[in-house]
Amino acid sequence: MRKLSRKSELAAAFRYMRGRWPALVRCFDDGRLGLDNNPAERALRGVAIGRKNWLFAGSDTGGRRAAAMYSLIESAKLNGLNPQLYMTDMLARIADHPARHVADLLPWNWQPLVVDRAAA
Repeated sequence: MRKLSRKSELAAAFRYMRGRWPALVRCFDDGRLGLDNNPAERALRGVAIGRKNWLFAGSDTGGRRAAAMYSLIESAKLNGLNPQLYMTDMLARIADHPARHVADLLPWNWQPLVVDRAAA
């Protein structure tokens, strides 16, 4: 039987793993936990891809506006909405919407306007 040198990189990796064993096997104790963090990384993919585009937002104010819009779009996705339909409807309604009820237009409260098809 061959022994592994204590100084080898593989031995260091095993020590690292053994030192974190409870956290490593936590997903087997609770079925709600995933084996990896792929969903979180996929959610951030758009941020990483767009980073170079946002570098030239025009100004600090433009960057803040872009960040606000991006937050609304991602919040719409997290709430199961089609972001394009949500943004189109929300932007069309916001000018006439009472300021004290602006929370009604946030993605988690938003309800599309019911359009009377007979009137259209």
